[in-house]
Amino acid sequence: MTDTNATNADARDMKDRGAFTRYRIMAFVTGGMLLLLCLEMVLKYIVQVNGVDATGSANPVIGSWIAFVHGWIYVVYAVTVFDLWSRMRWSFGRIAALIAGGVVPVLSFVMEGKARDWMDETLAARAETP
Repeated sequence: MTDTNATNADARDMKDRGAFTRYRIMAFVTGGMLLLLCLEMVLKYIVQVNGVDATGSANPVIGSWIAFVHGWIYVVYAVTVFDLWSRMRWSFGRIAALIAGGVVPVLSFVMEGKARDWMDETLAARAETP
């Protein structure tokens, strides 16, 4: 491999690692917000900590903003997943698993570790290819 090709490969690897870092941050933020949303739902609908209003609807416990914020954070998470997936040229099954990480409690933390393994494998395979 010539120096120019090596430089281009190094630059691509750095961009891919940057995409993974963005994904990783969003995986933890999304997972944390999803757990907070689940806590709100349990306290609001199962335990009914704040009771119900005059119409019979459960009152928010932590705040009605949590679902809204989680929804927008999930959108950013989905964009970072797509960016990482398209850069790494992974299969459709991998993007489906990563996207599910934002809607299934605790799965984003599990998928972050899996994505790290997949990224390491992909970069190692790319380095071996002439």
